[in-house]
Amino acid sequence: MSDLNTVTEAELPGGQPNNLPRGPVKKDKPRSLAGDAWADLRKRKVFWTAVVLVIFVLTMALFPKLFTSADPGACSLSNQFKGPAGSALFGYDFQGCDIYAKIVNGAWNSIKIGVLSTLISGLIGLIFGLAAGYFGGATDAILSRIIDIMLGVPFLLAGIVLSRRLSSDPKSDGVLAVTLTLGLLTWTSGARVMRSAVISAKQQDYVAAARMLGAKPSRLMLRHILPNSIASYIVMLTLLLGINISSEATLSFLGVGLKNGAISWGIMISEGTQFARTQPWPLVWPAIFLAVTVLAFIMLGDAIRDAFDPKLR
Repeated sequence: MSDLNTVTEAELPGGQPNNLPRGPVKKDKPRSLAGDAWADLRKRKVFWTAVVLVIFVLTMALFPKLFTSADPGACSLSNQFKGPAGSALFGYDFQGCDIYAKIVNGAWNSIKIGVLSTLISGLIGLIFGLAAGYFGGATDAILSRIIDIMLGVPFLLAGIVLSRRLSSDPKSDGVLAVTLTLGLLTWTSGARVMRSAVISAKQQDYVAAARMLGAKPSRLMLRHILPNSIASYIVMLTLLLGINISSEATLSFLGVGLKNGAISWGIMISEGTQFARTQPWPLVWPAIFLAVTVLAFIMLGDAIRDAFDPKLR
């Protein structure tokens, strides 16, 4: 057996000196949770499919003139139930209105109500969840019981009653009423998600260290706990956005949503059901756009949730 001091380079593992690493070894730069999530999202086809669909729908809602120059209100009974012709790619409905033009222009109300109602419910859920999770004790018990009571109220019944009450003005188009209705009824799930995230975050060492250094409760919540709890909450809001868009369509379908000439996919579906057996296309096309839009936001939320949750990777 050769002495350790006389071992030649050829006897080293690999057999050749050229196999030895030369120069400084590169170390991977540590990444944050968001960095890990983005690296995972970039590999997901579902994520990019959802992004493309969401961008398409948002572009259609914000810039309808890019898709059609036709006036959705220019209706003529002479065109009743006519097939596709010219710029009317999807034909005409029972009033002789361009179905494609109504779908494009109806996207604005559907997306606007979905976004604004999600922001309202997101703010309410954030306040309830942050307060319940951080203070605990009696505060948590009271706020949790309020959340449980809200969860026990039938959503559809409460939506009909509240929407009718808020849109009592005969001149109102119902946009504000539906937005407030959805915002006030859909915050509970987000509040429970935020509460759980805050309870987990406040037990971490960095929160204890900040408390020992004299940080006030407001600083602990806003500077330390909230930034480390918000990821799962944002994912929840992404899913809620798709749900609110479909809920607006449901209320409009039932006749308690938008009114007075307002255009939305829910109203188009409601009108199309009257002639669904003989002329299904005025019903089918807005239903397809609604389903694809809701699916896109739910797919986006699912992909982000999976990326931020290490257990699901």
